[in-house]
Amino acid sequence: MDSELISNIKKLLDAYQKGLLCDTTMPEETAPQFSNLEEKRIYYTLPMALNYQRNSYTLWESAKKTFEDKSTHGVFNLNSVTSQNIPELREKLTKHKLALQPNKHIDTWSRVARGIKDNFHSLSNLFDKYDNDFLEIKNAIQIVHKKEFPYLSGPKIFNYWMFIMSTYGEVPLKNRSYIEIAPDTHVLQASIKLKVISQKEADSMSRDTISQIWRTLLKESTIDPIDVHSPLWFWSRSGFDYKL
Repeated sequence: MDSELISNIKKLLDAYQKGLLCDTTMPEETAPQFSNLEEKRIYYTLPMALNYQRNSYTLWESAKKTFEDKSTHGVFNLNSVTSQNIPELREKLTKHKLALQPNKHIDTWSRVARGIKDNFHSLSNLFDKYDNDFLEIKNAIQIVHKKEFPYLSGPKIFNYWMFIMSTYGEVPLKNRSYIEIAPDTHVLQASIKLKVISQKEADSMSRDTISQIWRTLLKESTIDPIDVHSPLWFWSRSGFDYKL
């Protein structure tokens, strides 16, 4: 175990908890009022499948506007989505720029909604079926039903989605410690800054490999990989203003 690295990670965790990494408002905190738990879980799931190479803050602002607009609110209802035709769904998802790609994003949204409805009827049923076990859910979404969950089944988005489900979706995940760190741009830059990887490795290594490097480094500590994600993300986003 790299004691210096672990010491720096603990400093970052402490700084994050004390609000010393500048504005640490998570993109997902831009949220509407929900009428029930299932509605909340759907809200934090469908837009996640569109969260690829785009500004997360803008995405969730668009999601909130779409949810609160009576004319577009139905895109967060599984029955409504699966019964609508594509042009109708496209009009609603693009109104507040929740969907930026008028074909690909609409197809992704529709397929994920149908994947949930056809296989589990609801997200709550999905979690209940697998007893809230992260490893069982991972097998279901990434292997058994992979084709029905485009992008959401990808390693980076899936792991982050599970983190969001446990943090905002009130899912009491078992085996949460197995959630991998999600190496997006900010996490990669922070990893380089901490000398976990080099710039060359960041450019050439797969995201899975980088996640495993983090898991190995934290193995003998008491820190779960996914709990490092937000401190690293905000540290990089602030331009590394906080000095270790």
